Amino acid sequence: MPVFAYSLIALGAYLLGAIPTGFLVARARGVDIRTVGSKNMGATNVFRVLGKGPGIIVLLVDALKGWGAIALARYVIHSHFVSGGGLNEAGASILAGLFAILGHIYTCWLKFKGGKGIATSSGVMLALVPVALLISLGIWLVTFVATRYVSVASITGSAVLPILTWFTTHDLLLTAVTTAVAALAIYKHKGNMQRLRNGTENRFNFSKKEIIK
Repeated sequence: MPVFAYSLIALGAYLLGAIPTGFLVARARGVDIRTVGSKNMGATNVFRVLGKGPGIIVLLVDALKGWGAIALARYVIHSHFVSGGGLNEAGASILAGLFAILGHIYTCWLKFKGGKGIATSSGVMLALVPVALLISLGIWLVTFVATRYVSVASITGSAVLPILTWFTTHDLLLTAVTTAVAALAIYKHKGNMQRLRNGTENRFNFSKKEIIK
């Protein structure tokens, strides 16, 4: 029973994370988000190409996918279906969070090519380490306002999250998990880091949308 339940949690979390929110919102507007702007399906590119409304929707839904995966895991743990099955809530929650993030980054619906996972990771961390996440988001905001580079803010916020997790929880497992998630998020920004080195990374512009070609 535990193996089946853990498998159910992992599959459900992956499929939830794999919902390509940015792609679907942009397609509803007649745009293939994979071909315009930065060609990324995340909220930042949707914001640039389609404006604040669609961008905020994608941001919130992508974050909700991560939070919802943890809620799904906790529901399965506490449901009568697996009661007494020897399941560990913390382990199941971490498993769900990781698979939701992987689902977002490697969505099965679009040839395993998705977003960078920042919003979905934030939803996961909100459920697992809320205090550390809120401090990290504050650092993200300060960095973003100072530089207007979303990528720099995301890399910085990801880099400090494991440190904040340790200081706020003193939980070695959660710190290890946030380290792995942060490393994956930073790795997914390798293209942005190359553009930063080349001086070709675009700063965020609040005043206008990207021209759709």
